Amino acid sequence: MIIEDDPLLSIVEEKMVEKLGYKVVGKAQSGEEALSKIRDLSPDILIVDIQLAGTLNGIQTVQKLQESNINVPIIFLSGDKSSTVLNYARTVDYVDFLLKPVSTAELSVPLKKATELVATLSQNAA
Repeated sequence: MIIEDDPLLSIVEEKMVEKLGYKVVGKAQSGEEALSKIRDLSPDILIVDIQLAGTLNGIQTVQKLQESNINVPIIFLSGDKSSTVLNYARTVDYVDFLLKPVSTAELSVPLKKATELVATLSQNAA
């Protein structure tokens, strides 16, 4: 699932994900929208922009998920890789933090890591 407030970037990110052989099950532009859709869609991996529409940013959205024991591998995307943002992101668990603009090649490694994590989580749950 892609959580991105810029509609054009959302389309580009979706095309990259699909080019890598993954399926996008849903998209959201705000943290609030993402939280409601995640419960219905049960995505395996989240690609989350840090700056979102609405009152919750990407990190706050992930905090709420993790507080609810919804453990989905997270790949953060941001145009801001300042130490403030990176330190704030470290308050939650995530697979990778990529600086925009992101290429398909840059996205492939964290998606593969996240997929392996999903497999491990499902084995542990079984």
